[in-house]
Amino acid sequence: MVKFVENELLSIRKEIRDMWTLVYEQLDNAYKSLLETDIELAAQVAAREKRVNAFELKIDSDIEDFIALYNPVAVDLRFSLAMLKINNNLERIGDYADSIARFVIRTEPQPADRELFERLKLREMYETALNMLKTTMESLEMQDIAKAKSVFEIDETLDNINDKAIDTLVAYATEHPEAIRLCMELAGIFRKLERTGDHINNLAEETVFYIDAEVLKHRRNALKDLDAE
Repeated sequence: MVKFVENELLSIRKEIRDMWTLVYEQLDNAYKSLLETDIELAAQVAAREKRVNAFELKIDSDIEDFIALYNPVAVDLRFSLAMLKINNNLERIGDYADSIARFVIRTEPQPADRELFERLKLREMYETALNMLKTTMESLEMQDIAKAKSVFEIDETLDNINDKAIDTLVAYATEHPEAIRLCMELAGIFRKLERTGDHINNLAEETVFYIDAEVLKHRRNALKDLDAE
């Protein structure tokens, strides 16, 4: 029985890692397609969105089956609940990547728009979000609470860039009335990146929730070993 439970947990952990990698690639490719106006790459991101959605449903189903079959408690229950929430947050980030890719397909940003991107600090905001997503994934794999908590402070960078970007877009639209629609679309992109940061914070919180239980479990086992001696 214990062996079956361990195998199921390993399988779920692998699925979450694969989902995390897929969503990271989606967000990264959407970023590249935006900066380089790569319509083909943006189309690939949009096409893979169905895979993200299907994977989320499969993982949800697998975790629910695990809970129903094995009635986990303590750290295994925490793991199951945390992975459910992590899976759902990853899917939402995948949705934002898809939206950004569709923006590229719909508007085909011109080279002249890149100057505006620089003023908005789009590159810095995107790379900060990608770094947060990678850091949180590593914190789960390494079971490093400090690493997971480090993203909370980084998230403030996204909030600050988003706030300043809105002011910059308003000023730019006033100077260039012909670009009002583009500015509105870009405001939506920045809002999605800011929301991406919020979802990554959720990932970090669930990671801490799970790791805390693992740490306590290891401490209890260590104490038992000492008592046995």
